[in-house]
Amino acid sequence: MTVLKTSRPGTSPRDAAGTPSSAGPRAVRGRKTFWGPGFAAPHGVGLAFFTLVPIAFSLFISLYRWPLLGTPTFLGLGNYQRLFSDPIFGQVVWNTVLFVVLYVPLNLVISLGLAAWLTPRVKGRHIFRVIFFIPSITPIVANVVVWRMLYQPSGLIDGIAQAATGIHAPNFLGDENWAMVAIVAMSVWQGFGYNMLVFSAALDAVPENLAEAAAIDGANAWTVFWRIKLKLISPSIFFATMMTLITSFQVFAQPFILTKGGPGSSTSTIVLYIYNQGFQFHQLGLASAAAWVLFVIILGVTAVQFIGQKKWVHYDA
Repeated sequence: MTVLKTSRPGTSPRDAAGTPSSAGPRAVRGRKTFWGPGFAAPHGVGLAFFTLVPIAFSLFISLYRWPLLGTPTFLGLGNYQRLFSDPIFGQVVWNTVLFVVLYVPLNLVISLGLAAWLTPRVKGRHIFRVIFFIPSITPIVANVVVWRMLYQPSGLIDGIAQAATGIHAPNFLGDENWAMVAIVAMSVWQGFGYNMLVFSAALDAVPENLAEAAAIDGANAWTVFWRIKLKLISPSIFFATMMTLITSFQVFAQPFILTKGGPGSSTSTIVLYIYNQGFQFHQLGLASAAAWVLFVIILGVTAVQFIGQKKWVHYDA
């Protein structure tokens, strides 16, 4: 009679020669551990060489007087001292903050208002979503060039103003009082579509039974939106606020193409200042120092937002 031999629990199967046919669970875990870093390695190498190394090198450059051509000279914190004592850089920081203060609330209010309007009861809401989102996916340079033609004297806006009132429209791009307003208006038109989709998706996810129960209790549409829906979509509002703040501090294309930072320095932003110092005046050390100042500003604003969101963001439905 033939006796079948079975391996004990926890041992690996053996072949006819009595040697293990596989290395067991530990080897399987080892192979899995190997394949994970293997697949992640190309992305990790790219992240290191094209992101982490340039960031570290920019900090190193910011400590030097580093001309595009010539020998670098070590300055320590000299570039930072020069920035904080430069009235032009102070004006640039103020312009950036002014843009953020004007642009972010307008973007959020308009996008949230349109998202609240585009309820399932609106016919063709998907078509409206596409129309409102088109400026966000259109190349920003093309958008800015079109708006520059609209803003110019004898452009479309000026022509409409003359036809309606007989008075010329302001010189939006040549007047210090109107240049920043013109940039903000163009930027809101170009950027509200993304947040509108975020808010619209969040509102669609709000359970209808909550609004119906509140309506039965006598709450009107405004109360339902303000007291129920707005709290339920607060995580989406926080996300949109954070992303909009970060991108608005990095505004560049709009003032660069529309006004070149003018008239004077009234629309010059931090990123435009970095570009001019690095590629116009070839002061790479000063440009790197300005970039790190911008990084610290964005980091500080982000930290404040994350600390403050505990008071108004509700993650529990």
